[in-house]
Amino acid sequence: MGELAIDFCGEWYEPAPEEVFKIGREGDLEIDDNPYLHRKFLEISRYDGIWWLTNAGTMLSATIADAAGGMQAWMAPGARIPLVFAHTNVIFTAGPTTYEFSVHLKTPSFMAQSRGEDSSGSTTIGPVVFTDSQKALIVALAEPMLRRDGTGFSAIPSSAQAAKRLGWALTRFNRKLDNVCDKLDRVGVVGLRGGGGKLATNRRARLVEHAVTSHLVTPDDLPLLDRVQASRGTDDE
Repeated sequence: MGELAIDFCGEWYEPAPEEVFKIGREGDLEIDDNPYLHRKFLEISRYDGIWWLTNAGTMLSATIADAAGGMQAWMAPGARIPLVFAHTNVIFTAGPTTYEFSVHLKTPSFMAQSRGEDSSGSTTIGPVVFTDSQKALIVALAEPMLRRDGTGFSAIPSSAQAAKRLGWALTRFNRKLDNVCDKLDRVGVVGLRGGGGKLATNRRARLVEHAVTSHLVTPDDLPLLDRVQASRGTDDE
C-alpha cells in the first residue's frame, strides 16, 4: 500500500502525491451514477508534505471523522481539511443515498484514542442526554449503515419507514426527531438547522452522519429497536 490509500466498497485506490485525485460522479473514483451527486465533488491532494481533502462541490457537504469517533468535522462546499489520522471516515449524502469511504495514511500526524464506554443507562454526548426512545429513533434512521459491513452506500429510511420500524405514529416520530435535532443543535452540531433557525430539510441525513461517525450509535445498539417497539405504548420524550 502507498502512503495514502482509499477504500470504497472493498476497492482500493492510491492517489499519486503529484496529482489531484477527484471523487464524484466522474473522476478517479467514480462513486455512483447518481444525478444528485456532483460530477466532481471531493478532491485529495498533497501540498507542503500534507494530504488535504477539499470539497469542490457547490451544494453537498461531507462529514469527516477519525475511526475512534473523537474528532468530527462538517465540510461545507469550498472547505478543505488536512488528513492527519491513520484512518479517516468520509460520509456524505446525495439525494436518498448515503455514501462512505475511508482514507488510510501510512504515516499519520496524529494518533486517535478510543473513548471509554458510558456505564449509565442513558446516552450522553457532551451535556446532551438521550432517552431510550430518542436513541432508538437515531438507530432506526441509521440502521442500514449500522448493518452494512465496511464502506459503500446505503439508503436512509424516510420518516414514515423509520416510524413504522419503531411501531410509532408519524406525528410522534417527527416530534421526537425535532427534539433530538434541537438537543444536538444546542451543543453545536452543525447542519441540523436551515435558514432562519428552522430545522434543515436534510436533517435526517446529517443526523445519521453525525451519529455514526461520532459513535453515538453503533451496531451494538440495534437490539434497542425491538425493545422500543415492544414498549411502544409508553412515551418518555
